[in-house]
Amino acid sequence: MSHSSHYLNCLGRELHYTDWGDSANPEVVIAWHGLARTCRDMDELAQHLSARYRVICPDTLGRGLSQWSPEPDAEYCLDFYTRQATALVDQLGLSEFHWVGTSMGGAIGTLAAAGRLRGRIRRLVLNDNGPQLAATAIERIRSYAGSPAAFATVSELEQYFRTVYKPYGWLSDAQWRRLTESSVRRLPDGRVTPHYDPAMVRQFINYPQDYDLWAAWDSLTLPVLCLRGAESDLLLADTAEAMRQRGPQAAVVEIAGCGHAPALNVPDQLGLVERFLNGA
Repeated sequence: MSHSSHYLNCLGRELHYTDWGDSANPEVVIAWHGLARTCRDMDELAQHLSARYRVICPDTLGRGLSQWSPEPDAEYCLDFYTRQATALVDQLGLSEFHWVGTSMGGAIGTLAAAGRLRGRIRRLVLNDNGPQLAATAIERIRSYAGSPAAFATVSELEQYFRTVYKPYGWLSDAQWRRLTESSVRRLPDGRVTPHYDPAMVRQFINYPQDYDLWAAWDSLTLPVLCLRGAESDLLLADTAEAMRQRGPQAAVVEIAGCGHAPALNVPDQLGLVERFLNGA
């Protein structure tokens, strides 16, 4: 099923999102991408779910086709992202919905489910995200995301993406090409680079505790599914085990052959998410 592309003003900033499935369908899934990525990462998941659900896939502020923040120190943080998410679903008239979030998208969902969207998020899927993240992995992500590489050609950028996102697991050649073409921008000197605002990594400087979410986690009562890349260096195995024991006592499934984070693009992963959202 095809999608449509839309823009909304949320707290004075323009956010882009794709809309999949029947726009009149009251069964809705919000699918939110990771830190330095875009909504198009959710294409396979959205297409798979759109037979039963309407699927909304936003670009976070500063990523993809959404506006870059003119106040990066104040707005690149989970609290502002959560406030914008609330403004987005309010403008769309969504009273309740499921939430699937990869990495940062999962953190936004956790914070929202514990606060501004409490009672409106019915089921929460965290794709390689939890209330505690490994500091060494955060530093790794911050180092490459804060100084994005630039290349003379799109083909070189694709090879770079194939290297840094190898932990996503298997992607077809067509999927790697779409990942590249949907997250590329050209610099004034003609080179190409990933399509996001490098200033978004200042979140880790200005809000060093932003991803410490145990208090929010322990307050949750909704059903939660956590997909953990078996080789993830961000969501460690002992954290995932604690997620089984604390708060909403998540169902945790390890995804073989993946690190951070599973691409949500193959039948096994899509089936896990679909069955959980369906209440199976």
